[in-house]
Parts: sequence; structure tokens; C-alpha cells
Amino acid sequence: MDQSGKFSYMHLGNIALIEEMRALYLEDPEQIDPSWRYFFEGMDFSLQAEGAGQKNVHTKDLAVINLIDAYRRFGHLKAAVNPIATTPPAHPPELDLKMLGFSTSDLKEPFPTFDLLEAPMARLEEIIEVLEKIYCGSIGIEYQSRHSPELEHWLQGKIESTRFSPNFSVDQKKSILHYLNKAELFEIFLHTKYVGQKRFSLEGGETLIPILQEILSKGAAMEADEFVIGMAHRGRLNVLANILQKSFSMIFSEFEDYFDPTLTEASGDVKYHRGFSANVETTTGKQVHISLTANPSHLESVDPVVEGKVKAKQIQRDEGRQQKIVPIVIHGDSSVAGQGVVYETLQLSQVNGYSTGGTIHIVVHNQIGFTTLPHEYRSSRYSTDVATGFGIPVFHVNAEDPEGCVLAAELACEIRHRFGCDVFIEMNCYRKYGHNEGDEPAFTQPLQYQMIKQKQSIRELYREQLLHQGVLEKQVADDLEEEFKKELHFELQELKISKERSETEAFGGLWQNYEKIHKKTIFDPIKTSVSLSLLREVCLSFCTVPDDLNIHSKLKRVIDQRKGAIQKDSNVASVDWSLAEHLAFASLLCEGVHVRLSGQDCLRGTFTQRHSVWVDQNDGRRYFPLSNVCSEQAACTIYNSPLSEFAVLGFEFGYSLSYPSALVLWEAQFGDFANGAQVIFDQYISSSEQKWSRYSGLVILLPHGFEGQGPEHSSGRIERFLQLSAETNMQVVYPTTPAQYFHLLRRQVKRAVRLPLVVFTPKGLLRHPKCLSPLEDFSGGTFQEILDDPAKDKKQKRILFCSGRIYYDLLAEREKRELDHVAIIRVEQLYPFHHELFSHILEKYTQASEFYWVQEEPRNMGAWSYVAPVIQKRLSKGHVLHYVGRSRAASPATGSHKAHKKEQEEIMEIAFDKEAL
Repeated sequence: MDQSGKFSYMHLGNIALIEEMRALYLEDPEQIDPSWRYFFEGMDFSLQAEGAGQKNVHTKDLAVINLIDAYRRFGHLKAAVNPIATTPPAHPPELDLKMLGFSTSDLKEPFPTFDLLEAPMARLEEIIEVLEKIYCGSIGIEYQSRHSPELEHWLQGKIESTRFSPNFSVDQKKSILHYLNKAELFEIFLHTKYVGQKRFSLEGGETLIPILQEILSKGAAMEADEFVIGMAHRGRLNVLANILQKSFSMIFSEFEDYFDPTLTEASGDVKYHRGFSANVETTTGKQVHISLTANPSHLESVDPVVEGKVKAKQIQRDEGRQQKIVPIVIHGDSSVAGQGVVYETLQLSQVNGYSTGGTIHIVVHNQIGFTTLPHEYRSSRYSTDVATGFGIPVFHVNAEDPEGCVLAAELACEIRHRFGCDVFIEMNCYRKYGHNEGDEPAFTQPLQYQMIKQKQSIRELYREQLLHQGVLEKQVADDLEEEFKKELHFELQELKISKERSETEAFGGLWQNYEKIHKKTIFDPIKTSVSLSLLREVCLSFCTVPDDLNIHSKLKRVIDQRKGAIQKDSNVASVDWSLAEHLAFASLLCEGVHVRLSGQDCLRGTFTQRHSVWVDQNDGRRYFPLSNVCSEQAACTIYNSPLSEFAVLGFEFGYSLSYPSALVLWEAQFGDFANGAQVIFDQYISSSEQKWSRYSGLVILLPHGFEGQGPEHSSGRIERFLQLSAETNMQVVYPTTPAQYFHLLRRQVKRAVRLPLVVFTPKGLLRHPKCLSPLEDFSGGTFQEILDDPAKDKKQKRILFCSGRIYYDLLAEREKRELDHVAIIRVEQLYPFHHELFSHILEKYTQASEFYWVQEEPRNMGAWSYVAPVIQKRLSKGHVLHYVGRSRAASPATGSHKAHKKEQEEIMEIAFDKEAL
């Protein structure tokens, strides 16, 4: 529609387009958009009418099509979805009769109905009355999109044939009231018993509970037997109690805070952030499993975590049966509009490797943020406008019309089941109290809260409606409410007697074969070696090119080099980093371990090093060598991800939660890019065990190394991960050899513990002639947290401690200077630090008196701040650990290659020349 309000295609300038669409319509009406189809159907009808002697109807008949189409597209603008609106919705200009080519005198005239009504002809006012009822009642719907004409056509037929009006049985209506009762009375009870305590009440939006209950029941009737929910804190306790059926006593115990430090080492989290899972029975008697994912106050950060958890569950059960496990994400209006991870997560919804068959989104639209009004927190018309860019249907519903909300929930389930896509329900409501129960919202929204204080609750309004309809007897309603109140009081009294504390089960279900990390056993050696015969066998398998595959000539050289490496004598250093990774993956696959790797361009590898996909140069066919290693191998799935760190890392973290036996890896394009996902590192990966007793074995690969490529392609920010490290919460490793990397990856799934692993991987070392390992290092040994200098003579006076790629610079400099009094000791695992092994190695150097920590990062970055006190504590009295590296800096690295080279030379000079220190 143009600025005048008229449809822009209705002029001669677009005659070519109209003729083109007409030709397609005549060929097959189903291949064009429904709006065009109706346009030509109307044209044909009018031509037939003219042939029968009815003149001057052609133009008006076309206008009827435009009128119907306008209501389908813009009727939601007039829908009465706001329960705290002070005036009825304005009549939008898009629905203005004059703009659509009519006058008031046409209202009594008959026009074709184009199947909107059963009768072929009806007065214009009757047509408009039906359109108003369907599209402008208490439900507004946005569904017209060129992304899925099939979905649009189906949904349009569904809502127009039923007039978009609930037709629930008496039992269904009583069920809705039952859940509204439970939702409101639960909140009132908490409000009176725990005055002033934060709980982020659902009051004003209690209809969320019957919506969720309908999704469970309807979903279960459509094959679903598991639901994974992610939501922020508002209404969380209510969902736990009335949807997941977490016992009231457990919830009350969290308010009472019966904390016993002897029961747990964890710090825990507040009650409205915790997760929970349970098997429950739906209203139709079917058993389903529901889990509510723990999340921090970074509200939308849980979205990709939920998707990853669901994907992992679907993969383990049967990837082709995505209907069985349904993700549900509950948003707040200001967060869904304001936080970019929502868009990032929606971008994953139809991408191979990440799609979960559709997510049901519910937006609890309180019409306020913390204290911020809609016009202050968004530029879009709706908080859900992010969904329309993906062609996702959006139902705008009024929380004070519970039946309309439940109807939208039914349709949402059906859409997800039929079309495997996302769907949004925006439940417009209000927030009875402030942002939390200790807040005073009248400070900033006095007029809004004057109105809210005078409102009847949703439960009371619906109760009166049912009483008026004769569906419910007042005494029966009163008895049900009283019975529920007594149950709440009983649970509270029982708790006060027993003083039981709510505990989270960490090692149930898929996690039953795993255990908590123990400091005393964390360094126990694990067998990670693989026989030479198997190494050669799997390497030949993933280096075999199918006869009908025409690969790039340069890739053929890479494959030939890999073949040659394993054919050499086992003690000859010939295996590079990428081959070591392939050997680790392939050996695990043959042992039944599922391997999943995702990241930006990780199939080929940012540095053209991985080549886990071979592309036919003639027809573009793809071949995955690691999927063809052995006959009964596990699945190997490697995906190029969207250009996102936040959502993709969150997804992989969620995947690791639901698939503990798999090796799950995320690779940053450059280590520096990890800061785009800092929320996931800070709020989930580093602290999920301590806060929620949730463990993860996720591996994070961060290419790191100063090679003169500038500040954004040098540092994976080792210092930030070490700052997050405490209480054995994760592993921070900067390995120096391909064999170490091989054993590290295998160790990650061979132990009975699951601990996040952050690996700083090389860039320049991928093809460094010294960064090679012999095959015998793979068939023997295991990962070593600290590598001693290989020289047998331990009479060196100077010891250089380092980690990572700078080792090769130090090694080359020592060889160039022909020095034999300097030892180089590599700290491969920075955290947890192996104190005992370090002391054991250090004891050998009885003549050492000079100790240096050498790093390429600036002094305020890298590992220095962490290792300095750790190493100093283990040096003999009178010995001091000195720093060698770049000076403090605001930027990680210089952008000048010449400046970089000069800095490197200075580091080498100081490391090997005492006078330069």
C-alpha cells in the first residue's frame, strides 16, 4: 500500500507485473501468493457477471478483494488486545473504506464474498462485520508472509472457517478457570506469607498458566512427550508450581532459606533462576516430561541454550521425529524487543544442524520494562516485530480473554506440528506490582498503576463470565478455591516442622554414569592412547577419495601429506595439528562417541587447515570423510554456523547439557571473537555447576597467537578465562604439540567427569615445521599438564616458563644462540594448575637461580597475573620470578607487522640476556 492508502499494484505502471502474475495464475493458481490468487478469482467472477448483463461491477468487485486482503494484513491493528487500554483501538487508515475504494452508500450493496461467507453474495456491511469479528476481536494475528504460502493458506482457512472464535466445552472452560485459580491464589499466598520477598509475581498475566497447560495437552495429543522450557524470572515460581508440579513445600523452603553449609559446596542461586524437571500428567491423561532450564538475569540468554538442549535430545532419540520434543521459550516484552540474541537464535531456527522443528514463543507483554515504557524501549510497532522478518506467525492476544489465549495456544501447537516452524503468542497483560515486590511502580508510572489497582483480576473476570453463562455454580467455585488454599497452608506447616531444603539432582537420567569433580582425582592419568594399527586404519579411511569425486588439486596434496605422515616410522615427527585433530575425532567415532563441531567456517577451517568437507569441483557435491571412517561409527556432525558467537555458543552449551557422552566443540573464527559470547562464558560455562549443579563437557577452541595480524586477530584473552577460573569449574589449556591436543580431546570424554574445556589453539603453528608429533606419541602416553625440557641434563641455571606458541620462538632462539644453560618448561594446562607435578619438575633443577615467565601478550593480559603468585610460591626462598613480555597495553596487539617483529626481538633478547632484564 502506498502513502495515499491505495494498493500500489492497482495502476498501469505495473501492468507487466499483473500480466506476468496472470499467466502464472492460469498455469497453476497454487504457485502464486494467495492475495494474487483472490485478485484473479475476483476478476474472473466479475467478467462472468458482466457477461450475464451485470455492468459496472468489475472495479468494485476488485475493491472487495482489496478490502478482504486489507483486513487479513492489518486487522490486528484494530484488535482489542490491550487490557489496560483507556480507549478502544483506533480505526487504522489501512482499513478506511474510502481508501479502499468504497463509500458509505456501498454498505447496503451486494458484492461477491469470495468464499469468506457461505453465500456467494452478501451486503458489504455483512462482509465487513465478518472480517471485524475474525481479525479485529480480542485476537490480532500477523500471518501473511511470502516465506510460506502453504502455511498462510492453511491458517487463513482455519481462522476464517471458524470465525476465529473459541468453541470450548464446559469441561474445557472449567479447566481454564481451574488453572487461573491456581495461578492467582498461589501468588496471593506467597504475597501474604513472604511479605516483601522478591518472587517476580505473575499477577496480571496469570493466563500464562492455562496457555502453557493447553500447549502441553495439545502437544501431547500430537505425539510430543517432552517439553523444554526457557524463561526469565517473572512468573517462574508459578510455572514451577502449576505446570511442572514442583511441590509447594520445596518452593517454600527456598523462601525460608534453610541453608546448611555442610550439605553443599556450591554457592547456589536465587529461587527464580533455578531449573527443574519432572514427569507430569496432562489434562488428557498423557504422561510428558517437562524441564525448565536454569538461567541468569541476562533474560534472553537462555533462548539458544534451550534450542541446543532440545536438538541434542532429538538427535539421541531420532532426528527425524522432532515433533516429540518441543522447545517453549517465554519472553518479556522489553527483552524480546531489546536483546540481539533473540534475532540470533531465530536465525538458527531453519538452519541445518540447529533447527529443532519449531519453537513456541510466548511473550508476557507487561507493557513496561523495569520502569521503562514501550515507546522508550523499542522503535518497532510490536515487541514481536523481530518475528515477522522470518515469516513467523504472531498471535496478539488479550490476557483478560483466557479462552482466546488458549485458542491461540491450540493453533500454535498445530502450526508447529504441521509446518515445523516457530510461532509467537504475544500475551498482552500488565504487571500488578513493580518490577519486584519491593518496588514502587507509581514513582514512574502513576497513572498506569492507578488503573491497575482498580482492576479485577483475570480469574475474577473469567469466574463471573462462567457464572453468568451458567457453566459454573458459585458454591462449587468457592469450594475449589478454599480447597486449594488449605493445600497451600498444609504444605507450609509441614515444611516448618521438617525444615527440608530443596536440592537439585545433578546426576540422574543421562548423567547417571558421571560424577562430581574431585580435586584429589582431577589429575589422575586417563588412558587416551590408541594403537598404531587403528591410527593408520582410520587415517587411510578419512584420506580415501571416492572414485567419482573430483576434488581440488591443492586439497589432494593435503590428503596425500596426511597419508604420508602415518606411513612414516612411528618415532618420526610427522603429524601436524589438523591431522592430530582428525585422528582424535576418528578414533572416538570408532569407539561410539558422537562428535559435534560448529563455528564460523569450521568445515574448511579459518586457516584452510581442517578440510572436513570435500566439494566436487564439477557439480558441487559434498563428501564428509569423517562420516566414512568405520562401519559402525558414531555420528560426526560438523557445521558452518551463522555469523554469531552468542547464540551459537549458547546452543552448543545447551547441546552439551543434554548429551554428556558426546564430544561437543565450538570454534571461534579467531579467539578474539569469543568476547561476542561473553554472557555465555560468564553466566553459564564458568558457573553452571556452582549455581545450578549443571555440568557441561563443552570444548571451546580459540585460535590464539601473536603473529603480527593486528589487535583483532591475536588474542583469545587468556586472562579473562583465568579470571573466571575457581573451584575447579573449568579447564584452561594452551597446548604446544599435536599429540597433546589429541590426548586432550580424548581425555575430555574418557573421564567420568564433565568439565568445560577452553583450548587456545594455534594459527601460525598449523604449518610450523617444528610443531609436529611422532605417531608413537599417539599410541602411548596421555595428556601432560606440564612439559619438562626434553634435555636430560638438568644443570641449567636459567629456567624459562611459558605456555603455547611462544615456546617455538624460544626454542629457535636458544638453538640460534647455542645456549645450553637455559631450560624451557611449558605449562600446558594453566587451570587447574598441577602444583604437585610442577614442584616435582622444579626439584630436578638444583642449580637453577634465574626464573622467568615468558609470554607474548602484554603484561596486563595473558597468563602472567595468574601464574606469577602460583609459581613464586613454589620457588626456593630468595628466588624471584621475573616477567618477560610486552608492556602493559590497552589494545591486545599492534597493527604494524614491523612493530610486532621488533617487540618479538625484544622479548627474545630479555629472555636470553640477563643484562637486558
